[in-house]
Amino acid sequence: MRLGLRLLFAFFVINGIAAFFVLRVFVAEIKPSVREVMEDMMVDTAHLLAELAADDLAAGRLADGRFAQQVRAYAQRTVDAPIWGLSKQSLDFRIYVTDAQGVVRFDSEQRAVGEDYSRWRDVARTLRGEYGARATREDPADDSTGVMYVAAPVQVDGRIAGVLTVAKPVRSVQRFIDRAERKVLAGGLLLLGLSAAVGVAVTLWMVWNVRRLRDYALSVQGPAAGAPAGDWTAPPPVPRVPGELGDLAQAMDRMRARLQGQDYVEGYVRALTHELKSPVAAIRGAGELLQDDLPAADRARFADQVVAQSERLQRLIDRLLELSKLEQRPHAEASAPVALAACAQQALQQVQARAAQRGIALALSGEGASGPWEAELITLALGNLLDNAVDFSPPGSTVQVRLNGPEVQVQDAGPGVPDYALPRLGERFFTTARPDGTRSGSGLGLAIVQRVMALHGGQMQVRNTAPGLCVTLTLP
Repeated sequence: MRLGLRLLFAFFVINGIAAFFVLRVFVAEIKPSVREVMEDMMVDTAHLLAELAADDLAAGRLADGRFAQQVRAYAQRTVDAPIWGLSKQSLDFRIYVTDAQGVVRFDSEQRAVGEDYSRWRDVARTLRGEYGARATREDPADDSTGVMYVAAPVQVDGRIAGVLTVAKPVRSVQRFIDRAERKVLAGGLLLLGLSAAVGVAVTLWMVWNVRRLRDYALSVQGPAAGAPAGDWTAPPPVPRVPGELGDLAQAMDRMRARLQGQDYVEGYVRALTHELKSPVAAIRGAGELLQDDLPAADRARFADQVVAQSERLQRLIDRLLELSKLEQRPHAEASAPVALAACAQQALQQVQARAAQRGIALALSGEGASGPWEAELITLALGNLLDNAVDFSPPGSTVQVRLNGPEVQVQDAGPGVPDYALPRLGERFFTTARPDGTRSGSGLGLAIVQRVMALHGGQMQVRNTAPGLCVTLTLP
């Protein structure tokens, strides 16, 4: 199971359990709380009415006295009271009064006059001087038919002369209980939904940051051995993530730097060792032969071989150092617009003497653009292209340099490159045979050009033109 699903599942389980218990407690407490409030109000009412009934009970005119008339008038009142959105249209109190023996002397509903209520909990406890109250169901199987009874002593001359009980059906407040439960459930469901949304958002945020770290880890792998230099780009920026994930990103970046540096060095050592074998072996062989007595012509030939291989080693080392510096740079630096024509002119001047020795002409045409490029690197790239063109061009031919805005083409008149080798041009130490059959090149010239283009965000394209090879550099 993926990390996001695990986090989301765990959050929903925890949130669901918590919501279930919290909602259950709220809903379970609503009904008792409402009944407790109702009982508190009935206690006050019972004691107030007990004081009003005391004189009529003492005078023996409770059934038709002033108190009885006022209670009957109360029962006949019409009422329409909107209470927090619910309309109350009936008066629900039932009032009855018993004497000191528990016999009912007055009943507002005329249902129990003359009956003995001395054993009912509300009357019996009140006659003993205790708090008397009870809840009785009219239908024992139906909780909604319950009636709450709260009693208060009727005192005459400091003694308990009777009991006044106020009764109120629970169904009169059931509407308020039901509404409160609905609101609590609706609020609970809304809270659960909001919590779920927060959980989903937190999970998505966590998964997104973890995936950024994963993508970063995958993107910072070092270049494979033999990969084109132009494919080696600077590592992406470290993801900006908070907290421990940010610390992990920084640790990954430090690890990347160490591993990439190690791979970079190992790759260069392997490639350099391979390239040094041939010239070193040639120098050693020529040196051993020179220790013997040789004819002057042979000695001169082997001496020339030592010098030529030494120059090859020098060019290899110089190019390798140049490429190494370029590959360690994240991007090109330019402080002012650079004219492409000026860079081409400078590259031509650097190669002019070598081209003249080989009997090759150099020609520059077109108009180049100016842009935010690094002049030294652009000149270096063009110089390497011209060196390759001079090496592969036959004597008496012309190397064309054509400018077209931010684009420059270097066209030679040589044999071109086999089609299978075109995709590999730009790899370190990959060379093709020159017209004379030799492979004296270092294989780093086009790698340097590739890297210069990568630093500028440009690209290099190579194609055969029969005859010759055309290399096109496109700068942004």
